[in-house]
Amino acid sequence: MSSLEEPLGLDKLQSLSTIDIQRFSSTACRPRAEDMGMGSCWIEGRNCCASNDCNEDYDGYTREAFQWKRQTRETSQGDSLKRRTSSQGRSCMVYGSVCDSWYSSDHQYGFQCNNKDIRGMANKFLGGIPKFVKIVEVGPRDGLQNEKDIVPTAVKVELIQRLVSCGLPVVEATSFVSPKWVPQSWKTLADAKDVMEAVRHLEAARLPVLTPNLKGFEAAIKAGAKEVAIFASASESFSKSNINCSIEESLTRYRAVSLAAKKLSIPVRGYVSCVVGCPVEGAISPSKVAYVAKQLYDMGCFEISLGDTIGVATPGTIVPMLEAVMTVVPVDKLAVHFHDTYGQSLPNILLSLQMGISTIDSSVAGLGGCPYAKGASGNVATEDVVYMLNGLGVKTNVDLGKLLLVGDFIGKHLNRQSGSKTAIALSRVTADASKI
Repeated sequence: MSSLEEPLGLDKLQSLSTIDIQRFSSTACRPRAEDMGMGSCWIEGRNCCASNDCNEDYDGYTREAFQWKRQTRETSQGDSLKRRTSSQGRSCMVYGSVCDSWYSSDHQYGFQCNNKDIRGMANKFLGGIPKFVKIVEVGPRDGLQNEKDIVPTAVKVELIQRLVSCGLPVVEATSFVSPKWVPQSWKTLADAKDVMEAVRHLEAARLPVLTPNLKGFEAAIKAGAKEVAIFASASESFSKSNINCSIEESLTRYRAVSLAAKKLSIPVRGYVSCVVGCPVEGAISPSKVAYVAKQLYDMGCFEISLGDTIGVATPGTIVPMLEAVMTVVPVDKLAVHFHDTYGQSLPNILLSLQMGISTIDSSVAGLGGCPYAKGASGNVATEDVVYMLNGLGVKTNVDLGKLLLVGDFIGKHLNRQSGSKTAIALSRVTADASKI
């Protein structure tokens, strides 16, 4: 078994050694069964014993988190369910039916209990999560670049338009890559010029494009691109197989791109691939990731996206990597980009949020892969990320109902089931409901 056939891990995590994790006792405050709804992370009513009495005497952070809590508790379970459905959740159309997301859209997680140890632990794990998270949709580029069959230009354009209509603030449109060095991506994204010219006038979202060198940058600008992205690897082997040059050679190329972009006032986003593991080298040292991230930041990238290209990261390996990068790049300039090969993307994202990250890359319907990383599955599904953030009370301004329909749209064109667990679950719910 190779080192990449099982999750990479670290024996010791100094950064987590100070966290005091306590087990809830049998006398701790527990939520009523009716409050444990779909996507719900808020705790409202509860049954308490005398040793852990809950009352209305909140601390400041709890009072702020529960400004929406106005209903009385002296109601039946049926009335409580009906009231939450009408006032707490956000209704959305999904495959022709209405679903309730069952979350507080305006406020973050709060814990209503006067047990200071339990309340403090809840605040420690969830209190630092950002109130707003920016989602960067990478489906049209990173999601489609590994497709064997050519996706028609018209479908790509409609996909981008639909994604923008969902409220996504950033949609990565395409890639201006060389057919010589990245043949698979070029084959599927050879219509980059036509796609960009068709969507260049969309104003509701930013539409960055990937440019691996100065020639690609010039072509992108000519096609109407107003923002570009460059990508370097923390793995020497992956850099050579992906873009046919060493890490240092790639950084030299990107300095030229950054300089040209600066002259035209074009924003540049930077990507670092293989931030935890490489299909050739195995585990990647956090210091290597920090070095590449710092180089991209110093050359002018306004944001650095840290990519787990082959999806081997776990929370245990994400912590030291983020710690290393955060020592050289401000946390508000960082984003994370996870592939879901081992089903670890959402835990990794949650941990990243706890560490201060507020920008998440994702792909509608979980589209994606990597031409140079066999076995790597698609990106984390945007639908799943939005559903989790909704449950945490974190704003994204993304309409989940519309997003589910977009995933259904591209899935039909690719003739495959969505890679989003949220989409699959909700489609089953609506299908079952139609039989009643």
